[in-house]
Amino acid sequence: MSDRFWFDCYQHCSFTQARAGTFHTPHGSVDTPRFMPVGTLANVKTLTPDQLQATGAQMVLANTYHLHLQPGEQIVKQAGGLHPFMHWPGPLLTDSGGFQVFSLSEMCAIAEAGVSFRSPRDGQIIHLSPETAIAIQNALGADVIMAFDECPPYPASRETVARATERTTRWLARCVQAHQRRDQALFGIVQGGTFADLRQASAQALVEFDLPGYAIGGVSVGEPPELIEKIVQVTTPLLPPHKPRYLMGVGTYREMVQAIAAGIDLFDCVIPTRLARHGNALVQGERWNLKNNRFRADFTPLDPTCPCYTCQHFTRAYVSHLLRSRELLAYTLLSIHNITELIGFTQRIRAAIICDRFPQEFAQWLAPPPQSLGKAKTLL
Repeated sequence: MSDRFWFDCYQHCSFTQARAGTFHTPHGSVDTPRFMPVGTLANVKTLTPDQLQATGAQMVLANTYHLHLQPGEQIVKQAGGLHPFMHWPGPLLTDSGGFQVFSLSEMCAIAEAGVSFRSPRDGQIIHLSPETAIAIQNALGADVIMAFDECPPYPASRETVARATERTTRWLARCVQAHQRRDQALFGIVQGGTFADLRQASAQALVEFDLPGYAIGGVSVGEPPELIEKIVQVTTPLLPPHKPRYLMGVGTYREMVQAIAAGIDLFDCVIPTRLARHGNALVQGERWNLKNNRFRADFTPLDPTCPCYTCQHFTRAYVSHLLRSRELLAYTLLSIHNITELIGFTQRIRAAIICDRFPQEFAQWLAPPPQSLGKAKTLL
């Protein structure tokens, strides 16, 4: 890791692999374990940067694929990079766009040279390779950039997953060669689907590159939660203990607790803002639909223990009214609360690790889930 990026890991749980640390970047530090809000198009939906900072956010994500399509990386570069463009003073991370290419494009042709896909905006054929993905991210200027990888779908045959995993390693070598900026940390992404031996082989191959950090990708793409947990448990111990470990696309309570227990440090997910746009609030491990009749005359805060702006100033009845009236403020207030809730959840885990009480205080999430839980509950 360069002198601009380093990871201090100063507390380990006595009973699990959980750890508390700090990841240092040129734009500030990130206390781990930590949830990171997703700002796909250089903004976290419905929030201003000041509102976002007030949630406790430290590191924010943006997406290479979407920013390449609109406004284009050269526009962002002319603005001085993502930080001044979106007026975010803290650390930023850009995903390589690999997942979006494979999951969102109507037409996607994969070859060793890269990927060709049809733009969902104007139908134009676009070519994305490891070299162009890195060049785009170099122009965007985030603190952490991700290697271009091939994310296989779920379910997929072992042959398909093995081919994608091997190509991800070859593409990483090209990403490393193409990377031009010392003020950006390049993270590799472990693939391998749900096959333990492929995950292990991928992790071992990527560690040889001695990168500033490593991510586990290709999870939360449709597989059941118990498989995600197994993937993380198999993969995490193979990643360097002195570097940050990032589980991509995961932001539910149980999955984060389970992953932290395995040694994961960073998470991201669109869940808090997506749920907000559907009128849902995350409240102490549960998901509430504020459109329900029981909230119409409920004049208590969403969560009386929550420090967020929404809970300090508004009632459940008011937010329910806004949702029923389709007022845009509802989505802002719920997004503020939901992001604060997930960041606060990881902050409470961090405090428990430092006090060496993580398993005791989060036992309900570490225990096997009851078989009777339905789909709505397993989301959390």
